[in-house]
Amino acid sequence: MVDRLVNSEANNRRIGQVEACFGASGQPLSQPGRVLVGEGVLTKLCRKKPKPRQFFLFNDVLVYGNIVINKKKYNKQHLLPLEDVRLKPVEDDGNLKNGWQIISTTKSFTVYAATATEKSEWMAHINKCISDLLAKSGKTPATNLSPVWIPDAEAPICMSCQKTKFTPINRRHHCRKCGNVVCGGCSAKKYLLPSQSNKAVRVCDACYDQLSATRGRLEPTRDPSYGTTGPAVDQDSYSESDEDDDEEEEHAGNSHPDENEHPTFYEENYS
Repeated sequence: MVDRLVNSEANNRRIGQVEACFGASGQPLSQPGRVLVGEGVLTKLCRKKPKPRQFFLFNDVLVYGNIVINKKKYNKQHLLPLEDVRLKPVEDDGNLKNGWQIISTTKSFTVYAATATEKSEWMAHINKCISDLLAKSGKTPATNLSPVWIPDAEAPICMSCQKTKFTPINRRHHCRKCGNVVCGGCSAKKYLLPSQSNKAVRVCDACYDQLSATRGRLEPTRDPSYGTTGPAVDQDSYSESDEDDDEEEEHAGNSHPDENEHPTFYEENYS
């Protein structure tokens, strides 16, 4: 059981190794009561294309990052508290198989495992961690969840006005409320979504009107780069952007997990 193995030497060593792989770029992961349940590579559906990411499942948090050197060095660390996470299976789509959505209050996205068996293992372990954590804390599941962003390639034109064609000048933007890909003219307003950021974030016009009607109106903030001439410049701050998705890895990794490289679940740590 997790409670008996929290302070085990093997668990502490594994967590220390994960911290070492992230180095100074990552947050400390050793905390009282924390157990590393499993780890492995999943394909994350990013804005521009699917990319491999290293995932670490703890009994209270899901951690992932970019792979710099496999099993040795990672960066762009992200932490998702499991009490705010929900899973949703997705259907196979061409070469993208064995996927599910990881939905949370701050960030949501789709991942794919190498096989159907590994998908089942990942989802079962994550859901077990979530249910045990909620039962232990007495908290209720989060409801104010962030959207899964529509990939850029699926939106050649603005999903709002259905007119603007995206080009190097007319750039794509994502609504932080619904996840749709929209043009600058259809997403010139911002709204405070506390679960995602402490600053007002970009939303499409439809979501802004809906939010304003239900939560009270905020003064819209219009990006000065939106104009009739000249190239548009994305003014979104790093806290609002999906910055890890557009960073190229420092190595040439595969777009999909290697079927010969299976995830590791530490069954002795979790039963």
